[in-house]
Amino acid sequence: MIYLDHNAITPMRPEAIAAVRAALEVFGNPSSVHAAGRAARDVLDRARGQVAAALGAAPADLVFTSGATESAALAIRGVLARAPAGRRRLVVTAVEHPCVLSLARALERSGPPRTVVPGARRGRGAPGRVRAALGADVALACAMRANNETGVLLPVPDLAHAAREAGVLFFCDAVQAIGKIPLDVRTLGADLVALTGQKFGGPRGAGALWVTPGLPLAPLSGGEQERGLRPGTENLPGIAGLGAAIEAACAAREEEAAGIGALRDRLEAGLLTAVPRARVNGADAPRLPGTASVTFQGCDAEALLMAMDVEGLCASAGSACHSGSTTPSGVLLALGLSEAEARSTIRFSLGWTTTAADVDAALRTVPPLVERVRAAIPAA
Repeated sequence: MIYLDHNAITPMRPEAIAAVRAALEVFGNPSSVHAAGRAARDVLDRARGQVAAALGAAPADLVFTSGATESAALAIRGVLARAPAGRRRLVVTAVEHPCVLSLARALERSGPPRTVVPGARRGRGAPGRVRAALGADVALACAMRANNETGVLLPVPDLAHAAREAGVLFFCDAVQAIGKIPLDVRTLGADLVALTGQKFGGPRGAGALWVTPGLPLAPLSGGEQERGLRPGTENLPGIAGLGAAIEAACAAREEEAAGIGALRDRLEAGLLTAVPRARVNGADAPRLPGTASVTFQGCDAEALLMAMDVEGLCASAGSACHSGSTTPSGVLLALGLSEAEARSTIRFSLGWTTTAADVDAALRTVPPLVERVRAAIPAA
C-alpha cells in the first residue's frame, strides 16, 4: 500500500505506541488521591508538560479533549456562551475545517449570527478583509493556521492582531500545523488553539485546547476534570500517546519537513509533467511541506480515487470529514475554482513515513489512471 493521505491521519510514531502501552498498565483514576491515582496523575501531568513544551505554553493552560472537533466546539461555544448580549457574532474564514463551519451554521440557527470572510484566490485570509468584518458585535474570530486541503498557511499572527485591535477574541485551528512547522502560542497571537494527536503520529481520540490565561470559558457540560471544562475521566493511554507523539514530532520537525517537502515537490513536478491539464492549487502561497492539492481537469476525482485504491494508492478528494458529501469542496470554491474543477481535485498528503519509493510508485500509477478515467467518464 502507498499511503499518501497523512492529512487525514498519519501512522502512530513508535514513541506514541510505547507510551500508550505503558499507560494501559496504569489503571488508577487521575482524580483519586491514593497511590494508584497518583501514578495515573503522573502520567497525565507528564503528557500535559510535553504538549505545553511543544506549544511554548504553561501546562496549566491546556485542556485535554477527544480531538480537534471537540476542542473547536469547546472554544467556540465556550466563548459565545459567556459573550455579552450585544457582542455574539462569530467571524470565520471561508476555508475553515468542516467542524468549524458546520458548528457556525448550527449556532446561527439558534441565535449567534456568523460572518464568513471570503478566501483570496491564493487561499490566504487577507487581514484587511478580516479587519473589516470585526464590528462591535463580534465576540470571536476563527482562522486555521494551515489548511487541511491545500496546505496553504494563513497569516494567523496578522489576523489575530487585527482581532485584538478590535477587542475580539481569536480561535486558531492549528491541527495540521503542529509538528510540521514551528508554532508557539506566545507569538501566534491567538487566544485559543486546538490540536489533535492523529495528525502528528499520536493516537486517535486524544486532543487538546490551549486557553490563554484568565480567559473564562463556559464548559460543554458539568464535571470537575480538566479545570471543569471537559468533564469525564481522562483518556490516559490516548493522552500519554499524544504527549509522546508531539514531543517526537517536534524534535524531528526540521529534518522531516525538509525531506517531506522535497518529496512533495518531486511528486508535483512529476504529475505536472506527465498529466496534461493538471494544476497545483496554492502553489504560489506558503504551504505545509507535505500537502499537494492537484486539479486534473476533466477527470472525476471520486472515480480516480477508486481506481487508485484498486492499485493500492491511498489519497483523498479533500477533507476526510467532507468525504461522502455530494457537494464540492467549499475550500476549493473559496479559492476560485469552478465546481467542475473542485470535483476534479485530489489531495496527496505526505508524512513522516513517506519514502521516495512511494512517490515514484505514485508517479507510475496516477498519470495512466487519470487518462483512463477521463476517457471513461467524459467531463460535464
